[in-house]
Amino acid sequence: MKLCFVGLDAWPVLSAQKDVQFIGGEPVQHVLLARAWRDLGLDISILVYDHGQPRDTVVDGIRAIATYRRDAGVPVLRFIHPRMTAVIAAMHRADADIYYQSPAGVETGYAAWFCRQFHRKLICRIASDANCIPGAQLIKYWRDRKLFEYGMRNSHLIAAQTVHQQNLLQSNYGLASELINMAAETGNTLPPEKKDIDVLWVSNFRQVKRPEVALQIARQLPQFRFSIAGGALPGLESYYERLVAEARAIPNVTVHGAVPYQDVGGLFERARVFLNTSTVEGFPNTFLQSWMRSVPVVSTFDPDGLIARETLGIHCTEAGKLPAALTRLLPASDELRSMGAVAQAFATQHYSAQAVAQRYLDLLR
Repeated sequence: MKLCFVGLDAWPVLSAQKDVQFIGGEPVQHVLLARAWRDLGLDISILVYDHGQPRDTVVDGIRAIATYRRDAGVPVLRFIHPRMTAVIAAMHRADADIYYQSPAGVETGYAAWFCRQFHRKLICRIASDANCIPGAQLIKYWRDRKLFEYGMRNSHLIAAQTVHQQNLLQSNYGLASELINMAAETGNTLPPEKKDIDVLWVSNFRQVKRPEVALQIARQLPQFRFSIAGGALPGLESYYERLVAEARAIPNVTVHGAVPYQDVGGLFERARVFLNTSTVEGFPNTFLQSWMRSVPVVSTFDPDGLIARETLGIHCTEAGKLPAALTRLLPASDELRSMGAVAQAFATQHYSAQAVAQRYLDLLR
């Protein structure tokens, strides 16, 4: 069986590229699932942006097919060429039985059209709660949002991250979906005395992630050491540069910039608490990266009430409650250690990459 990922951003994760500006959660999921499906005996390919690599490259038994450069083409016209033409041509080259598409965007529509035309199966993975709400998707153009919605409606399997997403899809679009866990990889756990980061914040810098809230908390809690990691999304460079300058002026904050995926695990190992300040999420990879390393999460976002229900950290309904939650757990309290142990056991049991990959195949069959 042949399976192809349509997402385009996975090359820096797959190739362990160092000079990367940003890495989202979905490319990480693509590579984790690709490796798991490869180990289950499938023939795996991934469509990626052209970073100057050969058109076809095999990395760890996974075929990466280059499509187009991110900035290629003339504005307006590039919607057709090279973007649509390159993606469809690459899907032809992959010649897969199943195509897996995320995150939300025009590629969802391209993939659905291709699969309808050539009688292939399509998995559409929901990456954010916003994708389930008409008009709320983090997609710039109306045309692109409509193509995404077309893609969802013409998928063979819609994979939701949470029950909340399932309910939103049913109420807003009348679409059924399957609840499928995120995939996680194991990590090392350092003893408390070797941890030198009290509070870790990792994300791409965009408004919905609210990095400015993390900086405000760092000013309020000068007794704790904060580490901020993440890069600038295209078009948000000035936003990123302004906040990085602010962060560097705060004595108890260390700014790491964009960190390659293969290196970011080291930051999670060194952390006592992971801080999430987002207003909109799906199911953050950073939660799994934390829990696999016995690091509790303090967050304004709680997928399906999981953090509170399973005692995997502290969920704060308001950003103003985050400082008190951090102070409650830090420094290394008994509660912190207990939450960390529970979180690691829970993540190990429920988010194995191979188990998640097998569930997709069982549902498709």
